[in-house]
Amino acid sequence: MFNLDALDLARIQFAFTVSFHIIFPAITIGLASFLAVLEGCWLKTNNQVYKDLYHFWSKLFAVNFGMGVVSGLVMAYEFGTNWARFSDFAGSITGPLLTYEVLTAFFLEAGFLGVMLFGWDRVGRRLHFFATIMVAIGTLISMFWILSSNSWMQTPQGIEIVDGRVAPVDWFKIVFNPSFPYRLMHMALAAFLSTAFFVGASAAWHLLRCNNTPQIRKMLSMAMWMILVATPVQIAVGDAHGLNTLEHQPAKIAAIEGHWDNTPGEPSPLVLFGLPDMQAETTRYSLEVPYLGSLILTHSLDKQIPALKSFAKEDRPNSTIIFWSFRVMAGLGMLMLLCAVAALVLRRNGALYRNRVFLWLALLMGPSGLIALLAGWFTTEIGRQPWVVYGLLRTTQAASNHGAVQMSVTLALFVVIYFSVFTVGIGYMMRLVRKGPNAADALHTVDATARRPLSAAD
Repeated sequence: MFNLDALDLARIQFAFTVSFHIIFPAITIGLASFLAVLEGCWLKTNNQVYKDLYHFWSKLFAVNFGMGVVSGLVMAYEFGTNWARFSDFAGSITGPLLTYEVLTAFFLEAGFLGVMLFGWDRVGRRLHFFATIMVAIGTLISMFWILSSNSWMQTPQGIEIVDGRVAPVDWFKIVFNPSFPYRLMHMALAAFLSTAFFVGASAAWHLLRCNNTPQIRKMLSMAMWMILVATPVQIAVGDAHGLNTLEHQPAKIAAIEGHWDNTPGEPSPLVLFGLPDMQAETTRYSLEVPYLGSLILTHSLDKQIPALKSFAKEDRPNSTIIFWSFRVMAGLGMLMLLCAVAALVLRRNGALYRNRVFLWLALLMGPSGLIALLAGWFTTEIGRQPWVVYGLLRTTQAASNHGAVQMSVTLALFVVIYFSVFTVGIGYMMRLVRKGPNAADALHTVDATARRPLSAAD
């Protein structure tokens, strides 16, 4: 397929499936916490608007949760089929961490999900609220273990190599590896922002069509408050994450910046735009700002950031890709901040729900959280190359011994099946959004014999 070898096809296949998958857990994490807030507000105020919104977003949560579970199962099998050497080398670490996720997060979610979706008028208010909180906590615990496993692959510690395999020595160091706290917070905020922009765009769509109900206004208001609070925090966390990456993965930072050479004694410039050329070892048509690279990445004017030429060619990440994926993420972050400030100004002026320019902005920004999330993951994962476990196992050493034909066939099947199945699911979610909370039926009307989470979405 397109003259790609089996390794390239295996990488593309995993990138395709994980990119499809990460969208659903991100919205699931955000919606679960949003539902907990909605039910808490309803219990405190007895305002029917919060209950209506809970019923409406519970339906989208149920569909999204189901698609997230289905899309995530595939990756577990890919570790064994396509990346058997990685599983053999690091399975003693990744296996237990993923097992802890199942034992703590998945069982918690599964135990309370039925009560949350079908328990209205069948259990007490406080018990139902408790079930919603447990599901929300379960999604956060799941993220904790997944990010711990992935972060360990970025910054491995607490292990020793025995007979060519990783052996755990200190589980506390393994779980709480150097990049884990920053990446966990960054991912959590990304999930909340992705959900907030999804909710805000849904409200903006209805307001632009003059569906100006209390439920719609509340959706927009809550989404904009979340964006206003979370965006500046996300920018600060991203800055701290960058400093951590500079310390532990300097080649990634050099590739992100498209920075090839340092002039002795001079601070590093910031390359705003350009076209990194890995063969020519230069960034063509670069637009640079003197001193700014050192100021942003080292918080000083007398330190230099690493240059790509200081690393061996075989150890350099592909700057051509992550140079731009990082700028997509950062650029959308600035637009998110602009949207949050504009919402605050309009709120103070009493025009938040009727300013059509802002409503169009909110609508167009709807997918921005998910796009920024994917761009961030591309930057992180491609920037780790050529390593699977950073500094310990190269990607070329991790793949199974498959042929290009086998990988081509399975990749084609995944593309066809994923687009067929998940396009239908996403389309159904958009139909629910177009109907709006006024058209949503209360979940307590669902037949008590319902057994599957998707049964919550009529």
